[in-house]
Amino acid sequence: MKNQMIALALSCLVSTTVLASGGHDHGSHHQPLNGGVVTNVKGLDYELVAQKNSLQLYIRDHGESIDMSKAQAKVTLLSGADKQDVELKPNGKKLEAAGNFKVSAGTKAVAVVSNGSNKATARFVIK
Repeated sequence: MKNQMIALALSCLVSTTVLASGGHDHGSHHQPLNGGVVTNVKGLDYELVAQKNSLQLYIRDHGESIDMSKAQAKVTLLSGADKQDVELKPNGKKLEAAGNFKVSAGTKAVAVVSNGSNKATARFVIK
């Protein structure tokens, strides 16, 4: 009888765990919405869109854009032996810079972002 009670308790525990884990789509907010590369830092999604003539950085909180009017960022691009530092400024719902950038598959980018008193560092690898 004792073994049957233990088995019943274990089956209830397993079925409760399976039910509790269902219906949660934790990964849906971590998808690129603008064609860039996404990383998550401190619960926020940072999406870097890196092109040869522009860099754009979008920041979202649970899929919603955050206020970028007081934000700024410094992005360091590392491509082979080349290093390029770029300042991004607010432009609507993103931070942006125009210029000539050395970006290709495998380029690494480090963005140091400040928005008021909040600071974060986001790391990306361009695909």
